[in-house]
Amino acid sequence: GTIHLFRKSQRSLIGKLAHEFRLVAADRRSWKILLFGAINLICIGFLLMWCSSTNSIALTAYTYLTIFDLFSLVTCLISYWVMMKKPSPVYSFGFERFEVLAVFASTVLAQLGALFILKESAERFLEQPEIHTGRLLVGTFVALFFNLFTMLSIRNKPFAYVSEAASTSWLQEHVADLSRSICGIIPGLSSVFLPRMNPFVLIDVAGALALCITYMLIEINNYFAADTASAIAIALMTFGTMYPMSVYSGKVLLQTTPPHVIGQLDKLLREVSTLDGVLEVRNEHFWTLGFGTLAGSVHVRIRRDANEQMVLAHVTNRLCTLVSTLTVQIFKDDWIRPTLSSVPIANNILNLSDHHIIPMPPLKAADNLNTVTSTPAKPSSPPPEFSFNTPGKNVSPVILLNTQTRPYGLSFNHGSAPYSSVLNQGFGIPGMGATQGFRTGFTNVPSRYGTNAHGQSRP
Repeated sequence: GTIHLFRKSQRSLIGKLAHEFRLVAADRRSWKILLFGAINLICIGFLLMWCSSTNSIALTAYTYLTIFDLFSLVTCLISYWVMMKKPSPVYSFGFERFEVLAVFASTVLAQLGALFILKESAERFLEQPEIHTGRLLVGTFVALFFNLFTMLSIRNKPFAYVSEAASTSWLQEHVADLSRSICGIIPGLSSVFLPRMNPFVLIDVAGALALCITYMLIEINNYFAADTASAIAIALMTFGTMYPMSVYSGKVLLQTTPPHVIGQLDKLLREVSTLDGVLEVRNEHFWTLGFGTLAGSVHVRIRRDANEQMVLAHVTNRLCTLVSTLTVQIFKDDWIRPTLSSVPIANNILNLSDHHIIPMPPLKAADNLNTVTSTPAKPSSPPPEFSFNTPGKNVSPVILLNTQTRPYGLSFNHGSAPYSSVLNQGFGIPGMGATQGFRTGFTNVPSRYGTNAHGQSRP
């Protein structure tokens, strides 16, 4: 085979990841995220050791929120990486869907951790172990402080967008109802409690509050089942908070049209269909490419005399206000009037009185014609199914060339005509005379309706 001396070696998957990581680390904005990630790993290590020493599953469930913070930091790094990358032939729309995939994976993993906590809590209800509260409260405040500090210090663009665009969780709705009640008593707190609260901050505060209640119940009454109940509450709050975000990011990955822009898209498409030269707008498809980025494609059929570039400019100008990445395919009307011949023919070509003989090619064997049915007779074949006065299969079809539009009935004489004028027009049939009767082989056909063969009138 051919030996390629200077062929570039293919990188492994680890080598590609290391190259992309160095690309992200070269940006100074990512240094802060890398620092918080390192602190997060240290904090997770201490919290897991304290969970093992206290034997508290509630603290374990709260530690999973710190692990979720690590996933959010990784998502923020991916967002920076997407901003640096340019579209390639393989990824023609860019790399924005990677951050959507990162958000979806992070929320799904958080829900899996919540399901694991629920399964462990169900087992602990059968045999409740003893809980040591020595480091329970310390671990709670350490995790709360680090989670809030991470959420408020780093602006995570993907999760900030998803938390605003996704539907509210049941925890947010209950807190909103409670906030309205408090603001009804103290109106000055409306600017703090009435807006939509951050779901991540809300779940961190609610989980820390549940752990504080657990600590008090165990210290006062040695009620160890409170730890399991707190773990179930934290797991349910985690699942209820992450589920709407998973649904929203999953719909983006499935290339669905956002519900809140369907009405605007319909209005724009109606405006496009009324543009000058546009006949039809079809095969339209719009989907969310990334967070806040809408893509779409549409086919526009225009008149044959319309200017393609002008129509394309008008369509793009109308749709680009809502669709950032747009593909418009313009094609002209392909309807063409069928024409059999381009040679002009006489105006009286359809007048049977002038042109009464239609030329036909001769049959292969005139001797085999049947004088009754005018079809070839074959001894081995069954009799013909129909006996019309037609050429049959052995004769090529006759096409009347007509390229001009003539009014109905032009050069035709309408009215009652005797049979003789119709039957004696001489439809020529190969092998038979011009005086042959219509659909029969007999020649002594009466020439007028109501008379016999001798020309005498019937009574």
